[in-house]
Amino acid sequence: MKKNNLRELLNAGKPTMGVHQVTVSPIITEVIGNSGAFDYIELVGEYADWNLKDLSVFARTVELFPPMSSMMKVEWDPRVFITGRSLAAGIQNMLFTDCRSAEEVKQCIRAVRAGTPEDGGIQGARLSRNVGYVLEGGSAAWVQAQRDVVCAFMIEKKAAMDNLDEILEVDGVDMLQFGPGDYSISLGKGFDMAGGILPEVDRAQRDMIEKALKKGKHPRVELGSFEAAKEYIEMGVRHFCIGWDVVAVHQWCKQNGEGLRQLLAELK
Repeated sequence: MKKNNLRELLNAGKPTMGVHQVTVSPIITEVIGNSGAFDYIELVGEYADWNLKDLSVFARTVELFPPMSSMMKVEWDPRVFITGRSLAAGIQNMLFTDCRSAEEVKQCIRAVRAGTPEDGGIQGARLSRNVGYVLEGGSAAWVQAQRDVVCAFMIEKKAAMDNLDEILEVDGVDMLQFGPGDYSISLGKGFDMAGGILPEVDRAQRDMIEKALKKGKHPRVELGSFEAAKEYIEMGVRHFCIGWDVVAVHQWCKQNGEGLRQLLAELK
């Protein structure tokens, strides 16, 4: 079984840095890996246009850059299917969206864990890439690898915030991340990315971070730039996922395209 760098960093109490990948191109994965800057890449499966083969290609490409590891952002439905196929492809960690209650969080964790009496999960032995197809399926090492999957959860609905205390009590919750966009929508406020976070939404995010830290859970914060990390570091946050490949391309095109067009316009 492949080493899960993200799990090892969490267990050692060290900070972690991830980056979002929306495209499924292995070229982009390699470009990120060649930077040597990140501990893991999160494939934003909720937004990406992917098929089953893309999952194994993504996992293989990440493995070209040890000790970097991989994460899949799993949308609401069919989350059990997506989780199983992502793990089988070799993706090592899961970020679950849209949970609203402790019971839904428990269901996600069951979808990750091995189907042993001790673990109470639903994953069974299979001929899949993560176990070398015919090497470690159902082995003790595979069972441990399922336990080592980092289970992260988006807290992005009003119901999730209302049930946060119960969610924080669930065994197996490793990371929590607040989702201001969906949370704003669940309040009936709408969300304007350019307009920034509403004060009541910002307060909810800070409440989530503070409660998670008190319970010994790891809050993770999404960032657009590293400068924005400072205030969260002061709060005690040590885990971040920064930037999106599609946003970086858009910003470069807009800045440089408009800049060059302005220079050309001045020739007239």
